Amino acid sequence: MSGARQAVVDARRIVVKVGSSSLTTAAGGLDADRVDALVDVLAKARSGGEKEIVLVSSGAIAAGLAPLGLRRRPKDLARQQAAASVGQGLLVARYTASFARYGVRVGQVLLTTDDTSRRAHYRNAYRTLDQLLAMGALPVVNENDTVATDEIRFGDNDRLAALVAHLVRADLLVLLSDVDGLYDGDPSLPGTTRIEEVRGPADIAHVSIGSAGKAGVGTGGMVTKVEAARIAAAAGVPVVLTSASQAADALSGRETGTFFHATGKRSADRLLWLQHASTPQGHLVLDEGAVRAVTERGSSLLPAGIAAVEGDFTAGDPVELRDADGRAVARGLVNFDAKELPRLLGRSTRELARELGPEYEREVVHRDDLVLLQG
Repeated sequence: MSGARQAVVDARRIVVKVGSSSLTTAAGGLDADRVDALVDVLAKARSGGEKEIVLVSSGAIAAGLAPLGLRRRPKDLARQQAAASVGQGLLVARYTASFARYGVRVGQVLLTTDDTSRRAHYRNAYRTLDQLLAMGALPVVNENDTVATDEIRFGDNDRLAALVAHLVRADLLVLLSDVDGLYDGDPSLPGTTRIEEVRGPADIAHVSIGSAGKAGVGTGGMVTKVEAARIAAAAGVPVVLTSASQAADALSGRETGTFFHATGKRSADRLLWLQHASTPQGHLVLDEGAVRAVTERGSSLLPAGIAAVEGDFTAGDPVELRDADGRAVARGLVNFDAKELPRLLGRSTRELARELGPEYEREVVHRDDLVLLQG
């Protein structure tokens, strides 16, 4: 067994993500046999008590299509949300019944980006998932598609799975789909080869990655899976990408799928969510000195360094920090409403506190709520 696959065997806490096409029929609706087959694999993997599994499951929207008389995934948001509302209950009920065959309790966890980029919400999400695992339950995680807007555009939960792996401090992420790995070309064409290991972005720089899923019931394709693998690997979590039919082999460390080596260091920092999962509600234009302070010295952003404000946001929303040329240099959670900021620009916090009160002697974006973006 290779060192990479030994890392799979040694993994104690594992996040497994499964796509809609692996759980549903072509016409929509849950395929009970497929769900049971996946549950059989996951229950066996955790049966010895040495492994903990968090399941990130797509399929809520797809499961709601047939009951609502929809032939395919709708394009408009309102009907997507309606399908998610019907399908989410069906999905969790199916998992609950299937895992009950093994005496395993299921806990549903619905997340939005707001739950995980804000400091207090992030801690709560971690505590909930960690406690479920400690009590022997198996969390089934999905986006809160029923009321969410931006979340539905995540890309078939692949990115969510990478971020959940980071959130729960997982030892491994397994991405299951309808393709048995990453290929150096179209896997349906002769002469293409499965890529067994990826040690860094350079290993797949030559690969053309398609963006469409085959089954028509999900939103993701290989491009979202590779991006999810990159996010997880950069956060210190190795990844196995393979098909749902080979889940047992993947979890047992056999040479299946594509293994992405961890490329970064593990951390418990919620800023990964801020960088990859938040949608900026506006942006702040920084002067040259503020750009250097934020990017080079790791400083908080003060009113004195802001040249302009654009967008309609409230305190606590994510905003983008840009230089004078419009290049995004950072993202952070803002401490003021958009309408409050114009009268603060270019002024020191001490001056503002004297004129407006002590509550104005604070940062516009605190450095603990700020993440730098790669140029």
